[in-house]
Amino acid sequence: MLRRTFIALSAAACFTSLPAFALTEAEALKKAEDYLNGIKTLKAHFIQVNPDGKSVEGDAYISRPGRMRLVYDPPTPILLVADGAFLIYVDTEMKDASHIDLGDTPAGLLLKENLSFRDPAVKLGGVKFGPGTIEITAAMSKDPTQGKLTLVFSDQPFELKQWRVLDAQNKEVTVTLYEPKVGIPLDKSLFVYDTRKSGGRE
Repeated sequence: MLRRTFIALSAAACFTSLPAFALTEAEALKKAEDYLNGIKTLKAHFIQVNPDGKSVEGDAYISRPGRMRLVYDPPTPILLVADGAFLIYVDTEMKDASHIDLGDTPAGLLLKENLSFRDPAVKLGGVKFGPGTIEITAAMSKDPTQGKLTLVFSDQPFELKQWRVLDAQNKEVTVTLYEPKVGIPLDKSLFVYDTRKSGGRE
């Protein structure tokens, strides 16, 4: 755990030293849209920093549109599954699940089919350029108070490195991706909540 955290912090230091984007805001938004809409599947290790500053790790699986699975390393008894309709929060110890309409969550933006920041259903919060990074913040127009999603992209290559979720209680969770693999086959069962396989990885 300590070794992975050290590697993560070292990577973050290198990440912030990259040169700044030479793009206009409109060009950056279009590049982000094209990149995300070009992803059909993705698998990556992640480190998540919670509002209390504590970090947990796990594996992320994404199948766009609409599907995602976040599997947390022990002893964290949590599983998150987006099955195309709902975001399902699972306590794997109790085998208890809460279902939230995916379209009412920030995850719905990341998994949205044909994402466009000009879509009336999407409320653009802003674009921020940094040294080698661009951050795009957005929410669902239907009820932006439910949470905001900030997507952080790197340059050279242009790819999604991190997302941050600010919830309705103004608490922020940061998820940073490592060693992402794009376009690989993923078992459809990953995106179905099954109490018999609630903690499983592919």
